[in-house]
Amino acid sequence: MSDEEFTGYAQEFAGTVYRVAFHTCKNAADSEDVLQDVLLKLYQEKTPFESREHVRRWLIRVAVNQSRKLLRSAWFRRSRPLEDCAALLEEAAPEESGVFQAVMNLPQKYRTPLYLYYYEGYAVREVASLCGLKESTVSTRLQRARQKLKQMLEEGS
Repeated sequence: MSDEEFTGYAQEFAGTVYRVAFHTCKNAADSEDVLQDVLLKLYQEKTPFESREHVRRWLIRVAVNQSRKLLRSAWFRRSRPLEDCAALLEEAAPEESGVFQAVMNLPQKYRTPLYLYYYEGYAVREVASLCGLKESTVSTRLQRARQKLKQMLEEGS
């Protein structure tokens, strides 16, 4: 497929693909991700299409499959909307919001493993895989994060 053909198909069918994804994902950001994945697959597709209708049907099928794949992913099953987290934060006791603030004040290299381990419930091995680190590095960062949190919370008391 030439770049001109791809551009034409992308402009013509992007809205359709987005709407299909939106109806499945019910989220604009996820729908845009699906659209991007679908267009990438279209660009990489080597099989010639018979007609524009064939392209349209193919794109819709791929959009449905990508949307379902996203809904089945571990990330989607374990994540929560930010609005829910904000509501929980408002209802939290003052000492709990202090813990949250202390966690947010940690350096990024400690926050991410800490979040994945304690809030998302991943094992050390999974956190290492997600972050692209060794298991020993994740264990060390978790230990140091706990030490820093303890120190920060004791100073705040």
